[in-house]
Amino acid sequence: MNRTLDLASFESLFRNEFKGLVLYALRYVKDYETARGIVQDAFVSLWEKRETIDPTRSILAYLSASVRNKSLNHIRDTRKFSNDLLTWEQLLPDQGYEQIIPLDIMELETAIDRAIGILPEKCREVFELSRKEHLKYQEIADRLHISVKTVESQMSKALQHMRIHLKEFLMILLFLLSG
Repeated sequence: MNRTLDLASFESLFRNEFKGLVLYALRYVKDYETARGIVQDAFVSLWEKRETIDPTRSILAYLSASVRNKSLNHIRDTRKFSNDLLTWEQLLPDQGYEQIIPLDIMELETAIDRAIGILPEKCREVFELSRKEHLKYQEIADRLHISVKTVESQMSKALQHMRIHLKEFLMILLFLLSG
């Protein structure tokens, strides 16, 4: 956008970018409500300064930089993290959040399907009955003619496997589950 930001454009920008920017802020502040507040502040600042923002600069780049700076200021002000971590974070190249966090839900679904697909057969069967068919452990045990302890063991293995194979999506999953 190389023009003054009008209300309709601002609302569209907010709807399209809010969640992604919250995920970006979460990389720094590690608290969902704090991240939401930071992003809301960034949007308020953008709206208040809309007349003075350089029209040749990307508004999304402006917002990303604003969220990053507000996040780092929050860390500094609350001293939740050591100065070493803050210094390290400031040395990272300033990339737009969209380059850092994979926001493509299709990519997440593909990763989940891939992770489920490589589970051992019994483990996958127990996991799918629990998560896709929403059966209780006793119902799974009855259906598969195994003990509840075996179901618990297989689920434990499956969940550990999923945590390992989906760790890069953890923040996205937490965000999607909470919102």
